[in-house]
Amino acid sequence: MAMLEKSVPSALAGSSSRAAQQVIQGGRCSGRRRGAALQCQAAVEAPPRPVSRSPASTGKIKHPMTMTEKILARHSGNGQVRPGDNIWTDVDKLLTHDVCGPGTFGIFQNEFGMDAEVWDPEKVIIIPDHYIFTSDPRANRNVDILRDMSKRYGIKYFYDITDRSDFRANPDYKGVCHIAMAQEGHCLPGEVLFGTDSHTCNAGAFGQFASGVGNTDAGFILGTGKLLIKVPATMRFVLEGEMPPYLLAKDIILQIIGEISVAGATYRSMEFVGPVVEQMTMEDRMTLCNMVVEAGGKNGVCPADETTFKYVRDRTDAEFQTDYSDGDAGFYQELRIDVSKLEPLVAAPHSPDNRKTARECKDTKIDRVYIGSCTGGKTEDFMAAAQLLHRAGGEVKVPTYLVPATQKVWADVYGMPVPGCDGKTAAEGFAAAG
Repeated sequence: MAMLEKSVPSALAGSSSRAAQQVIQGGRCSGRRRGAALQCQAAVEAPPRPVSRSPASTGKIKHPMTMTEKILARHSGNGQVRPGDNIWTDVDKLLTHDVCGPGTFGIFQNEFGMDAEVWDPEKVIIIPDHYIFTSDPRANRNVDILRDMSKRYGIKYFYDITDRSDFRANPDYKGVCHIAMAQEGHCLPGEVLFGTDSHTCNAGAFGQFASGVGNTDAGFILGTGKLLIKVPATMRFVLEGEMPPYLLAKDIILQIIGEISVAGATYRSMEFVGPVVEQMTMEDRMTLCNMVVEAGGKNGVCPADETTFKYVRDRTDAEFQTDYSDGDAGFYQELRIDVSKLEPLVAAPHSPDNRKTARECKDTKIDRVYIGSCTGGKTEDFMAAAQLLHRAGGEVKVPTYLVPATQKVWADVYGMPVPGCDGKTAAEGFAAAG
């Protein structure tokens, strides 16, 4: 399966750190405050931005940058950044859910004080999606805490669930956070998004910087709207050839992970370009970016184009700015993939990089099947499954669990005719297959 051509530039984009230049000044925390002044450690405070000057007056020469570098440069007030630079970046949005949300708010209150306000209640998105349908009172308590925190701090985007007996009885409930973020218009090109979930990188499909963080970093963002990060180097994946009808975006990302390993992109940006990406739907691009973390990636990103713009404009009228890699930008590594030569793939136990072709697994006994999650629970995933079952005929031989990622996906499964399936919906096809 020699599908990849690798090339490493002779000189990597500057990797020296500028941490020593990031001198911490002052002891005042940004963000609105109620009550007594807070005692904040200067060692973790974002330094004030220097007065900007034109390149002519600074004597600096502009150097080409990748898309990720451009987004981070703009959000840190720097004219340019290089891989390895430590920067304070402004944050456009913070995502959290019912697993990490209570801990995030607990850290925020402990470090900033009970009278502190979050930096911007309209930039925090809270989506319960892990513990919602359970009878465990401790799990339910997590959602209760988030409900209380949302009321206390005036969080605008809290997608609550109150009736666990019927998800349809909850008009505000959305579903899996990463898919809901896109469907509700929270993913915008050129923005910086952090979330307390490793698959926050899903949003990179929209041409934005999106990455997962822990509760401590998220708590700091709640209080300041900023975060200190290191600029990642970028690996570029050029997808070429004609996409076979039997291939899915999941096969492509499994091919890549199998080639570079689960540690092959550790703390690097993975940028997906080429004619195959340009022809992909937004859901396909989300699949690519969603799984970069399985290769150790800091973030994944696809260039925004008309497909992106239409998806975004259909859901929000918010303004956004696009960024694209310069033609002569320095990439850590470039890999070219001819997708026309790929076969359907399987991530065999026990690791995502244990790549096997479906052909190799044809004699493997299957005990049960699950279709769902943030990677495989989108509308197009269920359409593909319905088409496969329609062509195969007959009934499934093992227990098969279908979990649409969001309420909107559920509506599509029951209301949208599947192409090539005699006008049937996916739900009708699944019922016929047992």
